[in-house]
Amino acid sequence: MTIQAHFNTFDKKIYLTNHSKGYQEAKAKDEGILSAIKEAFREAGYPIIDTFFQGSFAVYTAINSLDDDFDIDRALVIDASQAPDDPIAPKKVVKKVLENRNFKEPKIKKPCITADYQSLNLHIDYTVYALDSCPLFGDSYKLAVGKEGSDDNNKEWSPSDPKELIGWIDDAEQYGMKSLEKRKQFRRLVRYMKRWRDESFSAEVKKKLFSIGLTVMLKEQYAPGYLRKELEDDLTVLKKVVDNILDASYLEKDFWTDNYRLSVKLPRKPGRDIFQHKVDGGRSEPGSDYNLGNQFRNKLQRLQDKLQKAQNEESEVKQCTLLNSVFGDDFPIPEEKASNAARVAAASVAYLPVAGASGTSQGA
Repeated sequence: MTIQAHFNTFDKKIYLTNHSKGYQEAKAKDEGILSAIKEAFREAGYPIIDTFFQGSFAVYTAINSLDDDFDIDRALVIDASQAPDDPIAPKKVVKKVLENRNFKEPKIKKPCITADYQSLNLHIDYTVYALDSCPLFGDSYKLAVGKEGSDDNNKEWSPSDPKELIGWIDDAEQYGMKSLEKRKQFRRLVRYMKRWRDESFSAEVKKKLFSIGLTVMLKEQYAPGYLRKELEDDLTVLKKVVDNILDASYLEKDFWTDNYRLSVKLPRKPGRDIFQHKVDGGRSEPGSDYNLGNQFRNKLQRLQDKLQKAQNEESEVKQCTLLNSVFGDDFPIPEEKASNAARVAAASVAYLPVAGASGTSQGA
């Protein structure tokens, strides 16, 4: 069996779709909540004219979480001509619905409303957009930005391009020949890297290593060749992408320090730094905090090293063992060869002295 066959098995285990086992209940909750939100928005005077998934489900890179949580990221769109002047108003409507639907302490954050369901491992984010449709210049989206209690200087309808971002990530035309196969490989690589993140970082750190940031880096650094063998060799292509990310300018050392910040710009409006960090006074500064930047660099270098060793290794079992150490137990180690090793180990036990014989311990 080739190493790619093991990558394919790994991908099947981690890939989360709308039809995956366990997701159906979360999907049903989402549909019920959406119906309640639509009714509440109609009553408020700004009916929802469109809604769509954002994030991983929109671009087919969702993965099963290690703790069986489900994340839903949904956009709610209202007509700009009916939108209230205060961008926090529709977010309060969403919050009220979530409070009434058994969610734990829904919070209005700057870009979205977020909450966790009390009796189901479901985390949900809603973003509210106002859409201005123009026949000449096309659709123009504005995101409701601001927290509950924000003053006029810290809330706004901010220009945004959610569908353009989804289209950029999902675009296959730029890949040329075998474009659809290359897009499938790109999606697999994103899923691998998201599972690497979840396996490699503490809960506190990995929640700051946003999936959209990983996705943008991989999209910008994925450069598939024209040979079919590369499309059937995720190990080699993933190693190249990791090399490219480390060689790019995402990680920069601050002057006069040995600390790094991670910085990735959204390729579409509003073009903000995905990993911007908070400083005293609540302001946001470009780049991540040092902890995230340093850890990402160190752990990515470790991944690079393990991928290189796996490429150099001739033993299939040793290759898979190396990859299992960075991607977790869902990356398979060949059972047949592993069981052969177990039989050898068991046979060697037969030659050990029997427990309780002279000179042996019956304890520990």
